[in-house]
Amino acid sequence: MIEIFGWLWTSAILVMVVALVLLAIAAYNNLVGLRQSVRQGVADIDAQLRQRHDLIPNLVETVKGYAGHEVATLEAVIAARNAAASGAPSSGGEQQLKSALGNLLALGEAYPDLKASANFQSLQGELADVEDKLAAARRALNAATARFNAARESFPAVLFAGMFGFAEADFHRLDASEQGTVDQVPRISF
Repeated sequence: MIEIFGWLWTSAILVMVVALVLLAIAAYNNLVGLRQSVRQGVADIDAQLRQRHDLIPNLVETVKGYAGHEVATLEAVIAARNAAASGAPSSGGEQQLKSALGNLLALGEAYPDLKASANFQSLQGELADVEDKLAAARRALNAATARFNAARESFPAVLFAGMFGFAEADFHRLDASEQGTVDQVPRISF
């Protein structure tokens, strides 16, 4: 009789250990997938910023053809682009770039031939599209971050997350100068 109880206790403990291991595996796999979504969101933002940076030289060259004597504005755009490309997205370089681009696009108002240029209009459209995609990528990153953090803090993952090295993910933070403007459609007037 004692043998049967010993076997039952051993079996019960073994079943609980197996269940706990399976629970840990499921929680780990879920957190890995969600962490990858966060990493993908960061990569998407980087890709959009790179695309924005790649458009700027073409836009500057187009403006040079019509308003070459606006050297200060053109140099400010190139300097802001280089600073933004070399720095972290949260360093303020992106905001300086956005401001310099606004000044560059404003030249279209001062130069009717530039404003009528198909190349300039096309580049403005591409830039507006990139800004829209960048805003969407930022929203997607924050949603992925929220899902990851919620899963990390939920039961049973909360029991294993720290042990497996899953730290809380940071939301994409905006500079004070960007808040309230980043998700707006860029205003481009002709």
